[in-house]
Order: sequence, then structure tokens, then C-alpha cells
Amino acid sequence: MLGADEFISSPPRKTVRFGGTLTEILLKYEKGDATDFELLKHQLSDPDIKDAQIINWLHEFRASVAYLTKELGQLVNILLKLPWLRRSREVVEEYLGFLGNLVSAQTVHLRPCLRMIVSQFVPPRITIREDDVDISDSDDDDENISENFDTCHRALQTVARYVPSTPQFLMPILVEFFPFINKSERTLECYVHNLLRVTVYLPTLRLQILELIIEKLLKLDVSTPQQDIEDAEETANNCASEEKSTEEGLFDMEEDEDGKGNKVVSPSIERMAHPLAERLDILMTILFSYIRDVCHVDGKLNISNTKDLYRDLVSVFDKLILPTHASCHVQYFMFYICSFKLGFAEAFLDHLWKKLQDPNNPSVIRQTAGSYIGSFLARAKFIPIVTVKACLDLLVNWLHKYIDNQDKGANAYCDVALHGPFYSTCQAVFYTLIFRHKQLLDGNLRKGLSYLQSLNFERIVMCQLNPLKICIPSVVNLFAAITRKYQLVFCYTIIERNNRLLIPVVRSGTGGDLVQTCTNPLDSFFPFDPYILKRSKKTIDPMYQFWEELSAEDLENLKKPIEKGTSEDEDDDFLKGETPQNDGVVEIAPNSYESHTRKGKMWNRLKIVCNVLLWKET
Repeated sequence: MLGADEFISSPPRKTVRFGGTLTEILLKYEKGDATDFELLKHQLSDPDIKDAQIINWLHEFRASVAYLTKELGQLVNILLKLPWLRRSREVVEEYLGFLGNLVSAQTVHLRPCLRMIVSQFVPPRITIREDDVDISDSDDDDENISENFDTCHRALQTVARYVPSTPQFLMPILVEFFPFINKSERTLECYVHNLLRVTVYLPTLRLQILELIIEKLLKLDVSTPQQDIEDAEETANNCASEEKSTEEGLFDMEEDEDGKGNKVVSPSIERMAHPLAERLDILMTILFSYIRDVCHVDGKLNISNTKDLYRDLVSVFDKLILPTHASCHVQYFMFYICSFKLGFAEAFLDHLWKKLQDPNNPSVIRQTAGSYIGSFLARAKFIPIVTVKACLDLLVNWLHKYIDNQDKGANAYCDVALHGPFYSTCQAVFYTLIFRHKQLLDGNLRKGLSYLQSLNFERIVMCQLNPLKICIPSVVNLFAAITRKYQLVFCYTIIERNNRLLIPVVRSGTGGDLVQTCTNPLDSFFPFDPYILKRSKKTIDPMYQFWEELSAEDLENLKKPIEKGTSEDEDDDFLKGETPQNDGVVEIAPNSYESHTRKGKMWNRLKIVCNVLLWKET
């Protein structure tokens, strides 16, 4: 060990470098002598540069940031490309200090610094070539990736601390660096996760970041129709079954077990067969986790945090989700946050109600708001029947007032273009009744029937606007069966008349003339149809009201109306809310138009049965 005198007289530790001090090199460069300056750039660009060299250079640069003006942007860019993240702790700390000094003294370099940090929000790329084709993508096996991301966020917080205007410069860069959807799932997952982490320490950017993420998710969602996802799953399952049957003839297959003897579920079982659906599933899982973590502190719901996040999400919903037709999954972020407390669900319903009844809103927005109200009331388990009744009262009263106003005018005829919001509201009411009628009648049949009779469905169904002609046939058929059973209104005469007046559309194509009938003139959909993404559906399923399949006996019961003056014994099944179990189960789920067309044959059979019963009675 050196003594005090020996230490002072000993030379400093040497590193391999050329030229004089950094200040001397930069001053020479200003005078036109670029020789040492070029050597400096060469040393900094050396891929084999050592940690000690980086630390020494950074130490000098921190003391000379005043010289790093706009004219030396090329040198600054070389410094920003230094491989500092995967170096020793000393290098990382020195580099963070350098970034702070640089942006505080020379804000002209703020954008390049932010671009460098954001570029590290995804795993590093690895070069892969197959048959002379570059298929390079993220390195998913980097063990230090989480630590590197933590360091990136430290760097971003350091810059933001020195430059308060950082958020306004950062947001365009976050948009620019968002990966394309054809990148690996891991790349998208890391980037979205890091974006959401930014909202924690830069809360002013939360709304914009949520808009960016949900906009990208929405593009994924509309690019993967539910039918395509189901077809891909069916194909994958068929292929897996064929492979399994082949292997079973060759090998004695045993199920994998963990150390405790429990069956291990293969990760591939949770993967979506459709590649875009797989990406969407992963990102929706991240979004749900973020909502849960923001709203809950130490496992308890934080009302203040939840209110703030709810306002941001409603804003994004209005801007992006409401104007988008037939998205399948992304809108469930509103479903999820509303499940935390009834007050948020009621606030969301009130928000949609205001959209629906406001005549200043475009008709398509009002119609979509109606679809959301009906689907939300039908599918959300956490909405009590009291709230359902309150919403039905609002909707039905609005329908009656609408009919009153039209009876006095010249537009009292069936026309989707004129009365789109009215038909959408009718369908929302019918849809809600289909899903909730058992709860509305549960406990006290007479009281429940009295309430339903007070809604005066007969006037709505019989009005000149003829909603049964416009609403989706699957909804109309079940509504007609239920209301007939409880003698609320008899719809089949109107349905038959509508069918006779329905004019087929003939379209010419390469295969000849095609006769089509428009069964969805509203172009409506149910936004909370069943959620089918495997991972993220685990979050939604516990609070989701699935359609209860009707047995053959239930179908028969729907055809038999309750007769007035029935004995108390005959009412027991309804009072108890019991549904007879039967082996022959028939699935009849009022679904979106796409699902309805797939079940068209089944609905035709049901309609034929109803028609036969009608003719027998008449």
C-alpha cells in the first residue's frame, strides 16, 4: 500500500488515449485543427472501449459541457450511442451524471437524449438471417432486461428533473418509437409496459399515453375480427388433435407433473392461435394490470386514484372507442374499472345516457351509446337489479316521449336514417329484458309483472316506427317469446307482417345474381359480447354475465303463456326461479350481427316453430 507522500507523487492511472485534454481538443477544433477531434471520435466509437476509458471521458465531458454547443451535435450523438446500459455500475452512474449536466447546460440536445432513452424501451435487437432474409428482432433472453429498463427510467427522471418542459418534447418521441404490430410479442409488451411506467412519474402525460396505447390496441382489435380468431383456434385445435392421435399410436404419452404431483398446464394452451390476437391478449393483460395497480393501494381501492384514472379512461373512450364500429375487446377497460365500485358503473351509464339523448350528437354516436347501455346492463354482473330498473325507466320513458313527438309530425314512419337513436334504444331495452327478466321477476312474480306491465311495451312495439322491423332478428325473436310468455305484448303478428313486407335485395356478382335480405339495417353490435382472449379473459370472466343456455324444456315453456288465475302451485317454478335441467341443451344467445348470421339456421327453425304455434292458435 502506498504511503501519503508516495500517493501524491505517483502518476494517475493511465488509459489508452490520444491528444491532450478534452478542453484543449475542443478549442483546437474551434480554431480549425480537427486532427485530435477526429481521433477523439474514433476512440469513443471503438466497440472495444473499456469501462475505465468511458468513465474518464465522461468525467471530462461533464466538466466541459459548456463547449458542447449545437455545432458539436455529431460528437454528442456519438456519446449518446455509447453502450452504457450494459456496463459496470460506475459507468452507469457517471453516464447519468453526464446526461443531467448536458441537458441542463445545453437544452438543444434534449431531443437526442430523449430519443436515446426511449430507444432502450424495447429489448436489444439480435441479427438473424434465414435464407438470406433478415428476420432480426428482439433478444428475449437478456437476463438483465428488467434492470436495464429501471436504469432507463432513472435516466428519464433525471432529464425531467433538470428540464421541466421534458413532457412536451417526450410525447412525440414516444409516438414515433411505438413498435409496428408485426414486431415480436415481447417487443410490444416491453414498450407498452415502459410507457405505462412513465405515467407514474410524469402524470401530466398519462392521458396522452393512454390514448396512444389504446389507439394501437384498437387497430389490433379491428384487424382481428372475432370470427377470424375463432376460426384460427378451431384450426389449431384440429391440428393438435390430429397430432395427438398420431403420437398416441407411437408413444406412451404421459402428462407432465410438477414436484407435488400436480398437472402442469402447457404455456401453449394459453397462447392464441391468431398472431395478432396473441399480441392483443398480452397487451390487454398489461392494461388491466395497470388499471388494477393504479386504483388499489396496499390491496385497498383508492377512490381518489380511481376517480382520476376513470376520467382519463372516459375521455379516451369518447375520443377513440365510441366512434369505432365493431371493436371486440379493447372497450373492456371501461367494463373493468367500473367493476371496482357501483358508483363508477352508474357514472358510466349516466355518461352514455347523456350521449344518447343529446340531439346535438351525431346519430351514429347516439346509436352506439345505446348499444353500450344495453350491452353493459345485460352483461355486467356487478350492476344490481335496482340500477337496471332505474335505467330501464329512463330508456322506456324516453322512448314514449319520442313516440309522442313523432305522432304529431310528418316523420312517423319506419326509417333508420331518421330514427336511428330510437331503434338503438329499443334494441337496448329488448336486449336488457332478455338477459335480466328472471331477476326482474325473481322473488315476487306479481310485483315483477306489474313493473314490466308499467313499461307499456305494447305501445312501443305497436307504434308506427315499427322497431321490430329494424332490430336484430335474434333479439326480436327472444323478446317476442319472453313477452308472450308473460303476456306483456304479442309480437308475432307484427313480425309476420314485417317478414311479408321485407323486400329482398338482388345483387349481381361474378357467380350470378345473389338474393340478400338486410337483417341488420341499424348496423348495430353488442360491444360487450363474450371476451375470447385467453389470458386477459381471466380478469373479465368473474364479473361477466354469460348467456344461460336454454334447454329444450325452457324453449317449450317460452311458447306457453302464463294464464291468468293460475293456481299457487303452478306459479312455484317462477317464484323460485328454477330452470328445469334437460340433457338436450340448445344454445340460443342473442349476439352481435356476425354471430347471428352464423346461427341463422337455428333462428329460422325457432321462427318456424313459433309460426306454427301462431297459426294453430288463430
